[in-house]
Amino acid sequence: MTRILNTLLSLILLTACSIAADSVPLVSDVAKAMPAAEAFYLDVHQHPELSLHETRTAAKLADQLRSLGYEVTTGVGGTGVVAILKNGAGPTIMLRTELDALPIEEQTGAPYASKVRMQNDAGVEVPVMHACGHDLHMAALLGTAAIMAQNKSRWHGTLMLIGQPAEEVVKGAEAMLNDGLFTRFPKPDYALAVHDTEQLPAGAVGYAPGFAMTSSDAVDVVFYGRGAHGSRPHVAIDPIVMASRAVLDWQTIVSREIEPGQHAVITVGVFQAGTKNNIIPDQAHLQLTVRTYKPEVRKQVLAAIERIAKAEALASNAPREPTVKVFESTPALYNDPELTNRLAKALSAGLGEENVRRLPPGFASEDFARFPEAGVKSVQLAIGATDPEKFAASQKSGEQIPGLHTARFLPDLKPALHTAIETEVVSLMDLMGK
Repeated sequence: MTRILNTLLSLILLTACSIAADSVPLVSDVAKAMPAAEAFYLDVHQHPELSLHETRTAAKLADQLRSLGYEVTTGVGGTGVVAILKNGAGPTIMLRTELDALPIEEQTGAPYASKVRMQNDAGVEVPVMHACGHDLHMAALLGTAAIMAQNKSRWHGTLMLIGQPAEEVVKGAEAMLNDGLFTRFPKPDYALAVHDTEQLPAGAVGYAPGFAMTSSDAVDVVFYGRGAHGSRPHVAIDPIVMASRAVLDWQTIVSREIEPGQHAVITVGVFQAGTKNNIIPDQAHLQLTVRTYKPEVRKQVLAAIERIAKAEALASNAPREPTVKVFESTPALYNDPELTNRLAKALSAGLGEENVRRLPPGFASEDFARFPEAGVKSVQLAIGATDPEKFAASQKSGEQIPGLHTARFLPDLKPALHTAIETEVVSLMDLMGK
């Protein structure tokens, strides 16, 4: 009897130890993965590439993933990378990173700051910088890839890692889908992504169930008039006046046409017309960004922009209607609430409840939204990028922290990268763990 009791006690202790070991975050594994992930970050930060031109970046990421044992396919949707690691029966989980950088001249003062210049699609030489954290996201995915490959006894299923091009011009996700991302490769049960933000301190993770980011529509408008000498405006049809009235009327769409409580933003970012002070030009060229959450509001706003543009042209007796074209577009990002809350719970247990924060919906946009639109339950999590002391000082003083898409944005590398890897590993283990 005593022997039986001792045997049962031993089994209980062994089981408890096994459960405890499996429930502890892989802190030591993250520490081991950090040097290679940091080295990758520093390299790609110094060698950024513009959207649709990420050849070196994609090749480097693909080579690293192959060396870890992943089955890698390149050239998906342009320069996209797909890496598959099969580990028995179980769910298929997709983890995405972006590849591209921005046409910004870096002013961070970092010793590893980018000095790259390259030609854009118009043939103009521009400076290039990773000003949105895609270098951090790639490095985190690489660290996560290594940990998952080294811990196959702890999870089951198929891990699908993708390096997506052209996020900054919201074209890459659609291009990969059109190139058979979910037909040539397994369609995932869940899709995950992380994105750094200066609006959280390094070490923190943010989540937003439901609508997390707005849709984005870039609208190009050209007004046509009739040019003349500036001293003889009566013989002209002035496209600058026409366009100026439209800009003011567009601002009334949100305040007077959209139901209160529904969110919409209309911003005119480009207004180009004329070559000299005493010449009334033939054309005025404008570009807008439109942000909304709900599809019906999006449709209403875009229709109102075109209606007002045509009405202003008619009122001015313009020789022809204006052209109104949407040239870049992505839907609103909707984080599956059940999946988001599940991962928030797992992250609270793994990283500490004090480090996991619920965030309000934001007005930025990004084409990770294409994956939930394609029928995959998805969630994008936010990773704090700001030095905690600087973040606290900013909260106290109200001074603006250099943010994404600015020349001085630079994440607090070590804690932000460590947290990004932890976040991805904990999330994947929660969904795929044994």
